[in-house]
Amino acid sequence: MAGIVLRRCWSRTLLAAPSAKGVRIRGTNRNYWTTLRRTAAALTSGRGAFLLGLPTLSCLASEAYHRVQSSAVLYALEKEEVLEQADYLYSCAETEKLYQLLLQYKDSDDAEFLWRLARASRDLSVQPNMEAQRKKQLMFEGFEYAKKALEKDEKSFAAHKWFAVCLSDVGEYEGVKVKIGNSYIIRKHLERAIELNPKDATSFHILGYWCFAFAELPWYQRKVAAVIFSSPPKATYEEALEFFLKAEEVDPNFYSKNLLMLGKTYMGMKDKEKALLFLTKAKEYPAHTQEDKEVHREAVDLLKNLG
Repeated sequence: MAGIVLRRCWSRTLLAAPSAKGVRIRGTNRNYWTTLRRTAAALTSGRGAFLLGLPTLSCLASEAYHRVQSSAVLYALEKEEVLEQADYLYSCAETEKLYQLLLQYKDSDDAEFLWRLARASRDLSVQPNMEAQRKKQLMFEGFEYAKKALEKDEKSFAAHKWFAVCLSDVGEYEGVKVKIGNSYIIRKHLERAIELNPKDATSFHILGYWCFAFAELPWYQRKVAAVIFSSPPKATYEEALEFFLKAEEVDPNFYSKNLLMLGKTYMGMKDKEKALLFLTKAKEYPAHTQEDKEVHREAVDLLKNLG
């Protein structure tokens, strides 16, 4: 159901990446000095400006003040560099390295580290040939990081998005009733992610996938859902289409899977001409990742069936 469908959605969130040791990134020095200048500017305004109006601090107070401010500057610099390297590793599909980098921050109270670690955990879990027990462990681990990220920052659109995805993942291990119940929660968090950031194409894509999953639910599964819930989740191909098209509007050709799903949605709506258009686009999409290759194969098969 929605859990199965969402399991393979990959977020292409606009992120960049920094790791501490050993990886040099073009522009790192520039970013370092930009951050330093920005931090210095902040310290000479606001609280810093207020302190300039006070009588001269004692040596002890002055030393303590500078130690605190120095610590804040170092943390800001470290955070920006680590996130920059993390996003770089993500863009290069270096999933294991990314996971190991972010694992150092698993006890952080910063949602920016935590939702990235949730994403890295679940991305690692779906790697080819992943051992079943390890896969399960990583999925539940990712969910805990996403939950913590949301607790730390309820206004983080990425925390909402990855909470939804990870909740879908763990639902695969908790039975049909739990999966269907989770579907309501998943949609709520995806809608909140879009509300917080209407420029994130992947949130629209995942919500489109959610709608598509329930739109194509076989009749016998609908009956099972109706027995468990008086009013199980419902959606239409038209709703799914709206979200997939919105994702393309926000970021055209951002994801081969979105093109494929547009083709499949038009197939569900019996619009052969538009189905052919988007399935052809999916087939011709440059295959940079394993998922792109799988999309290509599925698009080719669907085009054959359409004749």
